[in-house]
Amino acid sequence: MCRLLAYSGDPTFMDTLVCAPKNSLVRQSLHACEGKTATNGDGFGLAWYGDREEPGLFRDLRPAWSDENLKSLCAQVRSPLFLAHVRAATQTATTRANCHPFSCGRYAFMHNGQIGSYHRVRRKLEALLPDELFDQRAGTTDSELLFLLILARMEEGETPMAAVGTVLAQTKEYMVKAQIPEALRFAAILSDGQTIWAFRASCDGLTPRLYLRERPGATIIASEPLDNLRDAWTQVPDNSVITIRQGLAATTEPLVIGEGSWPLAA
Repeated sequence: MCRLLAYSGDPTFMDTLVCAPKNSLVRQSLHACEGKTATNGDGFGLAWYGDREEPGLFRDLRPAWSDENLKSLCAQVRSPLFLAHVRAATQTATTRANCHPFSCGRYAFMHNGQIGSYHRVRRKLEALLPDELFDQRAGTTDSELLFLLILARMEEGETPMAAVGTVLAQTKEYMVKAQIPEALRFAAILSDGQTIWAFRASCDGLTPRLYLRERPGATIIASEPLDNLRDAWTQVPDNSVITIRQGLAATTEPLVIGEGSWPLAA
């Protein structure tokens, strides 16, 4: 599985989280402590917000631990809100277009998880996309498809939390109809440049972990703690969404998945 982190707070250089900590995201790309795989070397990506509404985006296929451009960029770019991701490819090709984060307009998104036997439901899910969002699809991953499906529901007027619940319920419904035994797992970050929404949900109770750390002027979400101060990190509850707005304390709410269309494990 992949590793990710998101930051919101006082503007900071990205290398303070991506590169510098003892268990930085760069280190996790080679020696992840809590991931399904220790190595996440199938590309990396950054999305950061500055003076413009749309995020900057930098993605590449090289492993994060060996890319000097990544280190240089992170040392020079200071941002109040950014997302970072290192990838361990599962069901789709290792290409730049498949590297996270994905962006569309002012939104950025990254994901750690899976649609089980994705190839068996991909066509039906893609058919749900309106033409303008289908045209935004550059890669082949289930993650990018989930992102665009969520945006489609938001364009219909649903909140980000409701949109995620709708999309996960619909995806699981197609999986059940296709008699897919593998799980749907979703640990993901969505942002519009002002707010971060962090989601954890799965149909088997084995959702990839996310951790929250709040400190004066900063809030961090990460796949695993970035340092040895374990007590400073709180594990995000399963089947929940964390909302982070700059200057405000993070809030936690249950994530409602459809209307009982798939039972969540205890």
